[in-house]
Amino acid sequence: MADNSSFKTDRGAGGETHQHVPKSADHQTAEHLTTNQGIRVSDNQNQLKSGPRGPVLLEDFVLREKIFHFDHERIPERIVHARGSAAHGFFELYESLSDITKADLFQRAGEKTPLFTRFSTVAGGAGSVDTPRDVRGFAVKFYTQEGNWDLVGNNIPVFFIQDAIKFPDLVHSVKMEADRGFPQAASAHDTFWDFISLMPESTHMIMWAMSDRTIPRSLRTIEGFGVHTFRLVNAKGVSTFVKFHWKPKQGLQSTIWDEAVKIAGADPDFHRRDLFEAITSGDFPEWELGIQAFDQAFADSLPFDVLDPTKFIPEELLPVRPIGRMVLDRWPDNFFAETEQVAYCPANIVPGVDFTNDPLLQGRLFSYLDTQHSRLGTSNFHQIPINAPKCPVMNFQRDGHMQMTQPKGRANYEPNSLSDQGEIGGPRECPVTGFETFPSADDASEQGDKLRIRPESFADHYSQARLFFRSLDAPEQAHLASALVFELSKVEIAAIRTRMLGNLVNVDPDLAKRVADGLNMPLPKASPTAAPVLDMDLSPALRIISGPLDLDTLKGRKVGVLIADGSDAAEVTAVTTAVAKAGGKAMIIAPRIGGAKLSDGTLLPADGQLAGTPSVMVDAIAVVLSEDGCAMLLKEAAAVQFVMDAFGHLKAIGHSAAAKPLLDKAGVEPDEGVTDLGADFIAAGGKRFWDREPGVRTLA
Repeated sequence: MADNSSFKTDRGAGGETHQHVPKSADHQTAEHLTTNQGIRVSDNQNQLKSGPRGPVLLEDFVLREKIFHFDHERIPERIVHARGSAAHGFFELYESLSDITKADLFQRAGEKTPLFTRFSTVAGGAGSVDTPRDVRGFAVKFYTQEGNWDLVGNNIPVFFIQDAIKFPDLVHSVKMEADRGFPQAASAHDTFWDFISLMPESTHMIMWAMSDRTIPRSLRTIEGFGVHTFRLVNAKGVSTFVKFHWKPKQGLQSTIWDEAVKIAGADPDFHRRDLFEAITSGDFPEWELGIQAFDQAFADSLPFDVLDPTKFIPEELLPVRPIGRMVLDRWPDNFFAETEQVAYCPANIVPGVDFTNDPLLQGRLFSYLDTQHSRLGTSNFHQIPINAPKCPVMNFQRDGHMQMTQPKGRANYEPNSLSDQGEIGGPRECPVTGFETFPSADDASEQGDKLRIRPESFADHYSQARLFFRSLDAPEQAHLASALVFELSKVEIAAIRTRMLGNLVNVDPDLAKRVADGLNMPLPKASPTAAPVLDMDLSPALRIISGPLDLDTLKGRKVGVLIADGSDAAEVTAVTTAVAKAGGKAMIIAPRIGGAKLSDGTLLPADGQLAGTPSVMVDAIAVVLSEDGCAMLLKEAAAVQFVMDAFGHLKAIGHSAAAKPLLDKAGVEPDEGVTDLGADFIAAGGKRFWDREPGVRTLA
């Protein structure tokens, strides 16, 4: 057995050597590895052993602390909304809202309030992909001068259920099936549709969930909603009902289902990467915060109950008033410390904002706080920096796991008289500036006997579902019907499909027939309804396609520029310059990541390798090839698929004359979206060409 005592170096597990660095004056002031207690570590490569090959000693506190912390690096993930991305930013108020609220952040025009916003999917775990068909959470934590206000909503203004007692059932049904553990992050399975088909109140939300809203192109191009009806209360104690809306300045944009599926395979982190790249490049995402403010008389005039979370107020009935903007301008320094540990709770409100008796909201006020205790392991989770208010915090809450504050004085109770004796008495309540709950209901019907019952005003489950579907543009209607066919085709139990079709008849008979035909099933009679189904005025504001936020622009979007050896340098420069001038980002894609040698002999590095960067990663493509380069790529399946998918996903395609054989092989047919590399391509680059769709896929 060799004697290792003469070795001058220690060896790591991989055979690497770690030289002992002699101590010096400079060494004492350099950054030094320490334990969590601040004790400097002399050797981070080897355990403390009894002899070179002997047993490890229990006294090795460096090892024990390091492994202990590693073993506990993962905390329980969120039950829902586990897959999320977030960023820091600010809210800037346009004009004072002192007439309707005393909330401090709404008093002074131009004032900026720091915030932290997290976007998320709902059904999948933390390790799922970014682009499944799913609702997106949209949660904003405002760090106001009066404490934290959490506006915790979704990218859809309504929800699946009317009462919070059904939330565990909803989530259990959409999560992985209990006996088999799949599917992950997908609603296309029996248990979800069994639940939905038995819960007519979910029908409206299903219209949104099956629409293009749940397959967004980017987190930067989604709307946000507070979902519930809240109250704003002014300094005189006058209450105003309010609905909160976030409108993306980048416009609304979705993907096509085939595109979303392929993005998931090409880049599971597609939305997170897009948000990161936009912020770090200075192209800061921005939303306007708007409100629908109304009184009890307006609420009473509506054919639905504003406390029903499965209903929304069409913008044509009550326009959204812009009151400020949110800009996300800083990526988190550490994903775990901030994005993963941030704890939102709808119960976190400030003076001037208050709740209503929405039964889903009332349940959320309890559920979120309880969840944070479970996830973060302590009642002191509010002391974690990302959750900590930026205003003073003073109370008599003490101790508990991971208590970070050090209160002074004997008093840990209130009232106390110690301040009268010259000691620290601690904080006191203040009736003048403290939060006051709005004192009474405006409507006497909100009071009465203790009952487990739904109000009659919640009974209409189909009118707004009909309103939503019929308001959509024709391609969106086809996408929604096709999504229903896809999802229900995954349902094994025929009775569930039949029951769901009966519900859809109440929404729109034509929609139900399209779905039934897609399933090759007979169309059943309409399901019984608890209230008459109304034909409400349509709401064009609900559209993504041809709607008010359908922006035909390249700003904030990517153009994939496909090149190969011999590509014309002047053409490449012209198209990339034009894209940048239009506010977009040109992404150079080549057969090899090292790039391609252009016609002038220069080597242009690539941003993406062709085989690993399909056209689903960009919003439009420019194919800039020489004759030789085109001939080479005609033999490359990835190049043919690159162009084929861009055409099939209805994107703009600009091309050099020499690239036409590649377009021909990919099945590209001339239309308004297939152009040369000039101004027509830049004008087309931000659009989808919906007239092309009937020729490239079959829809319900």
